[in-house]
Amino acid sequence: MRVYLVGGAVRDRLLGHPYHEKDYVVVGATPEQLIAQGYQPVGKDFPVFLHPKTKEEYALARTERKSGHGYHGFEFYTDPSVTLEDDLIRRDLTINAMAMDDDGTIYDPYHGQQDLADKILRHVSPAFAEDPLRVLRVARFAARYAQYGFTVADETLDLMRQLTESGELNALTPERVWKETSRALMEDHADVYFEVLRACGALKVLFPEINALYGVPQRPEYHPEIDCGIHTMMALQQACKAHYSLDVRFAVLMHDLGKALTPIDELPRHIMHEERGIKPVTEVCDRLRVPTQTKQLALAVCKEHLKCHQAFTLKAGTVWRLLQRLDVLRRPERVEAFLQACECDAKGRLGLEDRPYPQAKYLLDAMQMVRTIKASDLPPEITGADIGEMLIQKRIEAISNFKQNYTQPDQVV
Repeated sequence: MRVYLVGGAVRDRLLGHPYHEKDYVVVGATPEQLIAQGYQPVGKDFPVFLHPKTKEEYALARTERKSGHGYHGFEFYTDPSVTLEDDLIRRDLTINAMAMDDDGTIYDPYHGQQDLADKILRHVSPAFAEDPLRVLRVARFAARYAQYGFTVADETLDLMRQLTESGELNALTPERVWKETSRALMEDHADVYFEVLRACGALKVLFPEINALYGVPQRPEYHPEIDCGIHTMMALQQACKAHYSLDVRFAVLMHDLGKALTPIDELPRHIMHEERGIKPVTEVCDRLRVPTQTKQLALAVCKEHLKCHQAFTLKAGTVWRLLQRLDVLRRPERVEAFLQACECDAKGRLGLEDRPYPQAKYLLDAMQMVRTIKASDLPPEITGADIGEMLIQKRIEAISNFKQNYTQPDQVV
């Protein structure tokens, strides 16, 4: 029985990239042998075991054969005769098809080290095209390793196009698409994930609402980059650069979907695109079963982001109603996330990436102020329904006074 560290841990160790999870493959053993040594079986589809002490995963070397549609349509074969090379060839990319033994010796039958040196994401074998999930995985790896200059090999991109055109992507479950996408969104170059999907045609299949933004023009005085798709990716870059949360990054991705629905005769203006965007944002969230909190912020940013940009010109009552819709009293963190997403929208424009966004501080200060006004501060004779009305009045008055005394910066979006 021989044990090897495999996959991502070997790849990231050679790259000098941090890693936490370790996966091992066991060659020349049977399930009974591992169980006898105290390993705990956990695999449903094929023999995977937890180490009795470290609880790390150990899988028996296996081969696989396509037997149906989708990424579940495989038959697996394990036997002590299955070699390390047999196991590694079924993996997606050459950089993931390396192994290391206890002595630190690297086993690299498919030239993963060379592709690491050349910064290439290349498939191991033509069997790559049998698993539609690999389209998303390669796009995610492209986003993760963009910082090192990695690109997808042309021949691998061709196979990804074949997978897309075959209709196999339709076999991916919503949960799996969201899992890969949410992980990709948290990479430092999340925009690369969507650009790779677009390059192989998968964006049109999995995210038609985002794909539809490309080629739609905007007014150059507000958007020097002009193209709505490019703007969305630039805004997402801002969210990544600021290390914002998943909720904020997804909201930024969704914020302008309504622009794809603007009537052609109105272009390049996008009147009411915020309202038009509610339907496609809702459809994306429902289709992918996006978590409720993530969906709520995306809808709020879609509907309200222009009001945030116009914060200095809004009347006090309008500012209060905006904050109220964002649930300012119960969920101040949502207001903060909303402002972060709006700032990314404002900065995700060609040549304007470093401009200030004072609207965020203005609305944050207004939020802190209205949150200090409480029912206990009202005169004792105010009771019943009058309490709510008086609180609203006091909060609007406070915003009005704040607005009058606020010095507006020279540079405003």
